[in-house]
Amino acid sequence: MIKTTIRSGLWTCSRCLRQASRTREHQRRWLSSAPGAAQVDAAQIPVDHSPPDLKHDDSLLRQIFDSPPKFKDFAKPFFKIGNRENVGLFRNKYLTSPQGFLTFADVTIRRAQKLVSKVLNASTLEDYKALVRDLDRLSDLLCRVLDVSDFVRVTHPDEKIQAAASQAWSLVYQYMNQLNTATGLSDQLGKALNTPEVMASWNEEEQTVAKLLQQDFMKSAIHLPKGSRDQFVDLSQQISELGSYFVQDMQPEQRFLDFQSSQLYGMNPQIARRYVRGGVIRLPTMSPEATVALRSVHDEDVRKAIYYATRTASSKSIQILEAMLKSRAELAKLSGFESYGQMALHDKMMAKTPESVHQFLLALSKHNAPLVEEDIAAILQEKSKKLNSTASEIQPWDRDYYMEMIRSSMRSRRRNDDFLSAYFSLGTVMQGLSRLFTRLYGIRLVPRDTLPGETWHPDVRRLDVVSDTDGHVAVLYCDLFYREDKSPNPAHFTVRCSREISEAEIREVAERDAADVEGLPEFESPIEAANDGMHVSQQSGSIKQLPTIALVCDFEENRGRNGPALLDYYQVETLFHEMGHAIHSFLARTSLQNVAGTRCATDFAELPSTLMEHFCADPSVLGLFARHHATDDPLPYEMVVDKLHVARRFEASDRENQIILAMLDQQYHSSLPNQDSFDSTSVYMDIQRKFGKLPPDPQGTRWQGFFGHLFGYGSTYYSYLFDQVLSKRVWQVVFSAGQNGAALDRANGERLKENLLKWGGSRDPWRCLSDALRDERLIDGDEKAMRLVGSWVDKDKSH
Repeated sequence: MIKTTIRSGLWTCSRCLRQASRTREHQRRWLSSAPGAAQVDAAQIPVDHSPPDLKHDDSLLRQIFDSPPKFKDFAKPFFKIGNRENVGLFRNKYLTSPQGFLTFADVTIRRAQKLVSKVLNASTLEDYKALVRDLDRLSDLLCRVLDVSDFVRVTHPDEKIQAAASQAWSLVYQYMNQLNTATGLSDQLGKALNTPEVMASWNEEEQTVAKLLQQDFMKSAIHLPKGSRDQFVDLSQQISELGSYFVQDMQPEQRFLDFQSSQLYGMNPQIARRYVRGGVIRLPTMSPEATVALRSVHDEDVRKAIYYATRTASSKSIQILEAMLKSRAELAKLSGFESYGQMALHDKMMAKTPESVHQFLLALSKHNAPLVEEDIAAILQEKSKKLNSTASEIQPWDRDYYMEMIRSSMRSRRRNDDFLSAYFSLGTVMQGLSRLFTRLYGIRLVPRDTLPGETWHPDVRRLDVVSDTDGHVAVLYCDLFYREDKSPNPAHFTVRCSREISEAEIREVAERDAADVEGLPEFESPIEAANDGMHVSQQSGSIKQLPTIALVCDFEENRGRNGPALLDYYQVETLFHEMGHAIHSFLARTSLQNVAGTRCATDFAELPSTLMEHFCADPSVLGLFARHHATDDPLPYEMVVDKLHVARRFEASDRENQIILAMLDQQYHSSLPNQDSFDSTSVYMDIQRKFGKLPPDPQGTRWQGFFGHLFGYGSTYYSYLFDQVLSKRVWQVVFSAGQNGAALDRANGERLKENLLKWGGSRDPWRCLSDALRDERLIDGDEKAMRLVGSWVDKDKSH
């Protein structure tokens, strides 16, 4: 199926949607040299051919983020559109005006129609050998419009351009759906896959893409009779609508909680005063303040009332949820699967089957349980101290309260948190990321001025990604400062993927330009026209589209005040995480766009980004850049140790909650919803009692009605835990948990790049992981491998 929504466009990582569980500890065992693993010899690492102005680029990188006057001088072209030619957004020469988006969509559809005709008319052996690249190009053509339009309609400040982008997106999306409802492309791909001579002519990447496209066609129910296909479309629409209602309209059964001010003793009175109505404090049940009250109010009965209210979704929310789950189960059955989980996992996830996920979660729960018991003992001890008597049990409404008491006592010993951000100006952090990538992968971030019309806002900085050996390899646009019209969620957008441009495409464009087609932009060369004016690379005799990435955050800028924008530690961690996605896109410059960059197994895509969180906490990495913005003093590392020690104090308990939610997600997307007796509340309660060490929710609650990720993740929620465990393992094995400077060792970076990062989605992720870790037990990616990964959890140690 030709589609873009799964492997392209906006990449909003799970870290932006949930609080991450962060782990770090050194562990090395059960290592072996897996067959086929790339053995990196330090003597064979490419020679650094960095230009002599490297220090200037490094200094300028900090200045353009930390010094507004310096950046304004650097970015003057943005304000000169009236005097110079508008080059188009991202230098796409179609995108110079709202009308340009519609022209771009129209031209794309016409080019796609010619390509579809070529595929449908394929008849010779040579035609079928070219078919996978033709289909990948077709997908790329549609992605060119859909990806940039998707970005623009949610990020661009100009409403007219937003509207035009939305219209262009709709036109191309509608055309794509027309392709997906006809059997011709699927039939031709099937013929190619069933022809041994064709399969033998395809390399590993081509075979991977062909199988991905075949699986996508199958999942669109294109193989079903027309009546069943119509039912599939109706059910899909119904699920989409129910899911939207579930996420947008979730409500508690009790919307407000009324208390006398004396009952909220322990809570910050300034917060409580905001909700005084007629002498009574009326707390909205779903407000952050209610969460604060659970952690701070001394009166146990009040905490109990708040807990019940915040853990009980409305009956309407539960009805919508169960209707959505039943519709998904019906859709899966219609498509020939036993469950929706089986349908969702079999082709897009490393786990492949619900049973493999179950084995991973069981192993993880087993190894995590002793650590949770240690947390419980600490909570009971704190409760006993508070009550001046021996406490024998913890109530559900006790947990957050006593955990916060323990954390508060840890914080009060050293008050460093208020000063930590002084060492993390945005410019120094970006400088540090560039220095880290230079040491590990031989690439650096180089500031480049922008041409008129190239960016969507004056705040946007352009960075070229430059390799010591391959030259210009990617373009990164950074929109990192808060604006009212921006989404608050950090996000990594793929605007254009890596893909090899064939000589035939260039000839086709040259012939089109020679025909002087009306309304098209003027291009300087056929090569430029083949990529719509955007950047290409010409290395090793091939021409490739350069990956073009937009990174969006919402950091506060120091407007009207002296000094740079300062980040707190978790904002630094967020930036490292998002740049982990970006480095995957920079290094995985594949020949086919369907497997470029982050277009890989969903539970594999978060590994590079989650791994970056470990680098963020490493003293040698922080030593590259973390200096006081005013005094230039280096960061005292014990400040970070204190911060992380508090944050990770109850990591095992947090992990248990995530394990239970992942198990719940699996059960809800099993065959259970097909049963008339299906009760989502009973399922949730049973899992808590069976697998939880912490006190389960009391009868009468139904928290699952607030679990909005059930719609977006749909049987893949486990991937958050999966990538946390994998990233820690990679950190420990490949980078020796940062010991003895291993976090900055080029040989280790090359090992990760050559075995894992550079492949994108073009190689089996289990093979990538097995090669990177040199652990052949992972190579098959079966239930045994998933169970092994689940055993890789242990207690985090202090730095």
